[in-house]
Amino acid sequence: MKKHAIIPIFIPHRGCPNDCVFCNQRKITARTTAPTKDDVKNTIDTWLTTLGEVPTVEIAFYGGSFTGLELEEQRSYLAIAKEYKERGLIDKIHLSTRPDYIDKDILDNLKAYSVDTIELGVQSFDDEVLRKSNRGHTSAAVYEAVSLIKEYGFEFGIQLMIGLPGDSLETCIYSAKETVKLKPSLTRLYPTIVIDDTELLEMYERGEYQPLSREEAVTRTAAMYKILDEAGITIMRVGLKSTDIIGEGGSINGGTYHPAFRQLVEGRIARDEIEPQLDRIVDEIRERRDKSCELIANHLQCRDLVNESFNQQRLSRVKVDVFSSPKWFSNAVGNSGENKKYFEEKYPELSIKFRVDNSLETAQFRINCDI
Repeated sequence: MKKHAIIPIFIPHRGCPNDCVFCNQRKITARTTAPTKDDVKNTIDTWLTTLGEVPTVEIAFYGGSFTGLELEEQRSYLAIAKEYKERGLIDKIHLSTRPDYIDKDILDNLKAYSVDTIELGVQSFDDEVLRKSNRGHTSAAVYEAVSLIKEYGFEFGIQLMIGLPGDSLETCIYSAKETVKLKPSLTRLYPTIVIDDTELLEMYERGEYQPLSREEAVTRTAAMYKILDEAGITIMRVGLKSTDIIGEGGSINGGTYHPAFRQLVEGRIARDEIEPQLDRIVDEIRERRDKSCELIANHLQCRDLVNESFNQQRLSRVKVDVFSSPKWFSNAVGNSGENKKYFEEKYPELSIKFRVDNSLETAQFRINCDI
């Protein structure tokens, strides 16, 4: 049974006058006007009829900087969400905004309407990356916002982007480590995508910005994912969700986007965990075979027989079982079986089977073989 469901209410590019180089929220949300009160109610009612039994249901306001809206407009939306919460039809109210749109007056209002979770679009903790991305604030705004949010007792999340102008593996890891220090309850990781009608596209076309390759985007995101996951922080999303606008054939430039980007990242993490274990097995196999050939050579002193024996041993592949939890089985195999192919090419001595072990935790793997 699904444990958590989010009813998304999109408010496209509302409440945010700033033009970050990567942003075209109207493209992302596929909307051009703000929803009316009736639109919001109809969306919530439609979702509630299809969710079934779900322990936790949230109404979430996405798509813009919610706390940048005029106060009366914020209240009109929040009043609807609060009514559903008071009726016991939903459990939480969730919204996203910018770090520099948080102050005590804003938080007083959110508290009055029973808001539970505030997601901050942090994107990076590196001030040079923020400047080159035209974020309109420095990292100091993030720390100040989080301090206030904690003071008021809200749950909070942090969104980070990978591959912004001026970004590097080092700045990505720095952002992940700073996130851990702030102890959010959830995070989202988004590789930067060059979307039409943005300053980033113009930078790309002028040769001033180079999108990450898919390989580099996966490598950096996997490194950040591991830091956050090891700290016990929930990673709500990795990569943008497929829509008609963002999906294949949409307004994407460069090769970073992939509809199953999370699986690419988790598949890479699985490969990084499994590979050293297989390396040790293969090293032992090769060491034993070298010793075997040496013994034969010493005994027979015949190169042809030694070579024949060695070749026969190479043809006899060692059977290896790679066990994972049910949830991470597809990650062990890899998106479109890419890990399976990778291991087959790297380890011709092995005959690898992927299997499930219900006793294993997420991202844990066990290797079994007889050598």
